[in-house]
Amino acid sequence: MMDRCLDVRVLAVWGLCLAVASGAAAGDTTAGDRPKRTPDSVYVPTPDDVVAKMLEVVGVTKNDLVYDPGCGDGRIVVTAAKKYGCRGVGIELSPKLVREARANAIRNDVADRVQILEEDIYAVDMSPATVVTLYLLPGMNVKLIPQLQKLKPGARIVAHDYGFQGCVEDAQKTFTVTSKQDAVRHQIYLWTAPLQVKSP
Repeated sequence: MMDRCLDVRVLAVWGLCLAVASGAAAGDTTAGDRPKRTPDSVYVPTPDDVVAKMLEVVGVTKNDLVYDPGCGDGRIVVTAAKKYGCRGVGIELSPKLVREARANAIRNDVADRVQILEEDIYAVDMSPATVVTLYLLPGMNVKLIPQLQKLKPGARIVAHDYGFQGCVEDAQKTFTVTSKQDAVRHQIYLWTAPLQVKSP
């Protein structure tokens, strides 16, 4: 049953990705007729109880700086700032989600500690981060490896459901949590910088 649920979820994500790609191909452009950069995947939010577990296992403290590439509505960095008193940086390409994330930070009284960047996740320097949270498709995680290799030794990386397609050494710790929100078992993977990238 679990495998079937995961298969359905992955198929849904890929189906929505194809829809986004089709829309981009239809001629969505910015000023100067340059193709508009669109997200590599659609936003699928991490359930709140899984967010809580991710932040718990990665050991967030008030001294951390948490980066969340592809932050969506900002729930991970907002939750981290609200619960642990740390600072957070969310990175999101969708203007609509950027607005939602910033409003979320204001609504939860953490706008002074949470910054939401409307940027391409592959163009942002994440080296200041002490914690990086990931809920991206495996290929996107792999594409982020060069940036994650710039993290300072001891920085922690926590990923929800998807790892690095075997391109780095296996996660140092793996956790399973069944969300009360969607009744699905979710995997959480933990690494500590520097990432040990496997030779081709």
